Amino acid sequence: MIYKLFRAALMAGFTTMAAGAFAAEPAARHGMSLYGELKYPTGFKNFDYANPNAPKGGTVRLAAVGTFDSLNPFILKGVAADKIGLVFDSLAVSADDEPFSKYGLIAETMQMPADRSWVQFNLRKSARFFDGSPITAEDVAFSFELLKTKGNPLYRFYYADVAKVEVLSVNSVRFIFSTKNNRELPLIVAGLPVLSKKWYSKHNFEEVNLVPPLGSGPYSVESVNQGKSIVYKRNPDYWARDLAVVRGQYNFDRIQIDYYRDDGVALESLKANNFDLKIEPSAKNWATAYEFPAVKEGKFVKKELVRKLPEPMQAYIFNMRRPIFADLRVRQALAYGFDFEWSNRALFYNAYKRTTSYFMNSSLQSQPLPSKDEVKILNRYRDRLPPELFTTEFKLPVYDGSGNIREGLIKAVALLKEAGWEIKDGKLTNSKGQVFQFEILNENPLFERITLPFIENLKRLGITAKIKTIDETQHKNRLNSFDYDMIIGIYPQSNSPGNEQREYWGSKAADTNGSRNYSGLKNQVVDQLVEDLIQAQSRKELETVTQALDRVLLSQHMVIPHFNKNSYRVGHWDIFGYPQILPNQGFDLNLWWIDPIKYSKNRS
Repeated sequence: MIYKLFRAALMAGFTTMAAGAFAAEPAARHGMSLYGELKYPTGFKNFDYANPNAPKGGTVRLAAVGTFDSLNPFILKGVAADKIGLVFDSLAVSADDEPFSKYGLIAETMQMPADRSWVQFNLRKSARFFDGSPITAEDVAFSFELLKTKGNPLYRFYYADVAKVEVLSVNSVRFIFSTKNNRELPLIVAGLPVLSKKWYSKHNFEEVNLVPPLGSGPYSVESVNQGKSIVYKRNPDYWARDLAVVRGQYNFDRIQIDYYRDDGVALESLKANNFDLKIEPSAKNWATAYEFPAVKEGKFVKKELVRKLPEPMQAYIFNMRRPIFADLRVRQALAYGFDFEWSNRALFYNAYKRTTSYFMNSSLQSQPLPSKDEVKILNRYRDRLPPELFTTEFKLPVYDGSGNIREGLIKAVALLKEAGWEIKDGKLTNSKGQVFQFEILNENPLFERITLPFIENLKRLGITAKIKTIDETQHKNRLNSFDYDMIIGIYPQSNSPGNEQREYWGSKAADTNGSRNYSGLKNQVVDQLVEDLIQAQSRKELETVTQALDRVLLSQHMVIPHFNKNSYRVGHWDIFGYPQILPNQGFDLNLWWIDPIKYSKNRS
């Protein structure tokens, strides 16, 4: 009996030691998430919003507005062709019905310790580039260093907390982090596009050109007509075609994209059946321009697909690097010149609602007044925040839609006077005799009719504003160098904001050409709130910190918010099928397919 007890205790000790040894090496998993468990278990067949039985075949014809001169989407220079990202695969991909998760694509499994101080990717031996060469850990490490040192500046912000990359074997690579508090970073790294080290050793990564790149994705470039068209062809031997994270996607044999000089011309071409599908940005066009015979005959379909993501902040964005916009009261005053209610009635057929948050329509959006948990966060910075931020609801000017905004302009005049500006001889002038005038930079002619009434309202304040519409290439170059007074811009957001916020609002980004800190914001409280957000240890903490960040950003009045609609307006010839379960983003053409019966009936 004593022997049996001794033997049992001995075996228990071996079991404990074995468990301890096993814990020292994190288990290899098929995916990872920001918080909690994954929705899709090991061995899942496909994402719920993808149809695994979707037929392959056919050519989808699309349109883009503007031009392109590059097939490299990873650098600051040039304008990359639309959908060029289809050429490249990443280590892992997101599931669009979870807040933030990654499932292995090039990476078969992932390993990560509890403190998230590193992440290891074990690559699939079947992963291949187009030329048949295997994707290796060396390619992964090379891609990381290349993007961080020579790629778009956004990669430097995304990967700022990666200390080093270690190649462990031909198929294993480990990323070591400089912090244990950046929960999102392993998932950010998992989205790394993997480039061929061998191919880029013979091709200049930083050069703008139209040489079809060697990728590993579902499509390759078939033909290019610079600035006019590009055609992608599906790779029938795509190495990942049978993986769960791919099944049911990338169903068109070819994707043909023709470029048009403006959106109006593209719309008329769509109606003439020169291409198949259009996301309609104009509420006016949606309400009035789609009444043509094919709609009545049932050959053309209009539908709105709801998205379940935070609505992006589209706005007039002040460049606060310009002295005339440095004073918060000036920025606040100019907001009185934008009459959303009139615009919505007269221009948009009441299709929109006003945007009042950088994380609109989500649990991340700040509420009228801060909650107790949010106050605890804001109290850390109370001495650097305006007292009214804790007690007063952020509100934008609201008008009655008649076009009479006299009361708002009176408030604007008072704010401008406080800031040292007064109307003299019909011109807003400061004590130095400087006249208040500025340019609104624009690349989309659709915004001209929205902006001209705004300019007229500013004229009543003695302000001379002009809108300048330029082509995409010029616009991109001027944005990259912050060469503008005001722009019409957009800040997209996800359900799990994180490292990208450094590039949107960070003080370092304000001085980094090519960053998306368009306003030039430099604010220590914002910098710290962004770090608090990145280091959030639970979903609840993430939401509370983001609400606090949203509140502080709004208090800066660095934008004049526009409007939003939580759906895509999709007009298409009735040749498609798509899954009944929509992804959270509402519309993803990679999930659609050509229905042979509809095609033969309606593309004629």
